[in-house]
Amino acid sequence: MQKREQNKVAGAAGGATTPAPKRGRPFGSTAAAAAAAAVAGDSAAPSTLLGPSLQVHSSFIDQNNKRIVLALQSGLKSELTWALNTLTLLSFKEKDEMRRDATPLAKIPGLLDALLQVVDDWRDIALPKDYTKASRIRTLETTTAVTGFGNDYEAVNESHLGASNYLPSKWWFEEDGLFNVDEEGWAEKQQCAVAASNIIRNFSFMPDNEVIMAQHRHCLETVFQCIEDHNTEDEELVTNALETIANLAPLLDLRIFSSSKPSFIKIKEERAVKAIMGMLGSTIKAWHCTAAELLGRLIINPDNEPFLLPFAPQMYKRLVDLMSLPAVDAQAAAVGALYNLAEVNMDCRLKLASERWALDRLLKVIRTPHPVPEVCRKAALILESLSTEPQNKALLLAYEHTFAEIAFSDARHSDTFARILYELSARPGSKVTVARGVWGM
Repeated sequence: MQKREQNKVAGAAGGATTPAPKRGRPFGSTAAAAAAAAVAGDSAAPSTLLGPSLQVHSSFIDQNNKRIVLALQSGLKSELTWALNTLTLLSFKEKDEMRRDATPLAKIPGLLDALLQVVDDWRDIALPKDYTKASRIRTLETTTAVTGFGNDYEAVNESHLGASNYLPSKWWFEEDGLFNVDEEGWAEKQQCAVAASNIIRNFSFMPDNEVIMAQHRHCLETVFQCIEDHNTEDEELVTNALETIANLAPLLDLRIFSSSKPSFIKIKEERAVKAIMGMLGSTIKAWHCTAAELLGRLIINPDNEPFLLPFAPQMYKRLVDLMSLPAVDAQAAAVGALYNLAEVNMDCRLKLASERWALDRLLKVIRTPHPVPEVCRKAALILESLSTEPQNKALLLAYEHTFAEIAFSDARHSDTFARILYELSARPGSKVTVARGVWGM
C-alpha cells in the first residue's frame, strides 16, 4: 500500500516514474528498424517501446474526418471497407517514425462510437464457432412426400404438436434468406468487426486517447463482452479486445459499470472481473499472459480492490501455476501481477504465502534465473514482502538455508535476502529477541 501511495504521489508531482509498457510489436520487429538499431548500437528510448499510435496529419483530418465517420455509420459495404482500410493504415505506426504534425483521431466527434457500432452489428448476429443449422419444421402439406420446401425441413411430429412454446407463425425470424444475412454477409460482418477492433486497439496505444477510452462506458462494455465470450468469439477479436483493456487498465475504474453513464450491455463489476478470470484460465498463452498483466495493473487502483479481492484465491492459484510454465513471458506476467497483489494488504500476503508451491516457484524464478533481471528482482521483493508478516515466519523458515545461500552467492539479490533473513530472526518470538529479554541486551 505504501508503494502504491508513493507511485500516486510521484505521478501527481510530475515525477519521472516509468509508465507501464504497452502491449505491441517488439522494437526492431521490422528489417529496417533492426538494421538501424544494429548500426546505432544504442538501446531503445522508452518512447519507442510503445505500440502503434493512432495519428494522422491535421490536413487529412480537416478534409476527411466527417467522411470517415459517415462511411462507418452508413453500413454500405464499399464505404465501410474504405473507412476501415483508411483507419487501419493511419493507425499503423512504425517504431522509428516520428510524426510532429499529427492529431489524435479519438478526438474526432463520433468516430469511436461509429467503430463500436461496427462491432455491435457483428455481436448482434454472432454465432458460435460450432454452429450447425438446425432442421426446419414444416406445418404445410404434411401428408405429402414432396412439398417444395426442401430437405432442410422436416414434417411436424407429435412432439412438436404437443409443445406449448412452438409457434409456426415465427418461422421467419429463423429464416436466413429474409431478415438475416447469408453466410457470405455473415463473414463480411465478422471481418469488419475484427478490423474495427484492431483500430480500437490501436487507439489505446496513444496516450491522448487513454482518458477518453477509459471513461467511455460503451467502449468498455463492448470489449469486456468480447472477452467474456472468448469460447465462441473470433480469436483475433478477443485478442484485440483484451489488449485494449490491458492498455487502459492503469486508468480504468471498475466503478464505471455502476455509474450513471448510459449503458448499452448492462455489465457490472463482478461480471467484468469474471470475464478477466476466464481469460486468465485460458490455455492460450497470449490470453493468460495479458490477463495476468491486466490484473496486476487493475489492482494498483485502490478503488478496484473491493471487486478484485473476492477472486484473490483463484488469482493466486492460477498465477502460481503460470510461474511453473516454461514460457518466460508467462512467468514474467505472473510475477508482475503477484508483485502488485502482495502490496495490497496483510490478508493478501498471508494467502499468497500459504498458496501451495508459491514460495518454491518464486525461488525457482530467481535461481534459474529468469532472463529478465527485473522479473528476478520482483520475485525477490515478493518474498521480502511476505517476510514482513509474522504469521508467515513458519512457512519461510523452511527455506532459510536457501535464503542464506542466495544472500552469499548472488550479489544482485544479496541485500534483499539479507533483509529477509533479518525479518525472520529479529521478529518477536525469535531466539534473538528472547536472548535480549533475558540478558538485557
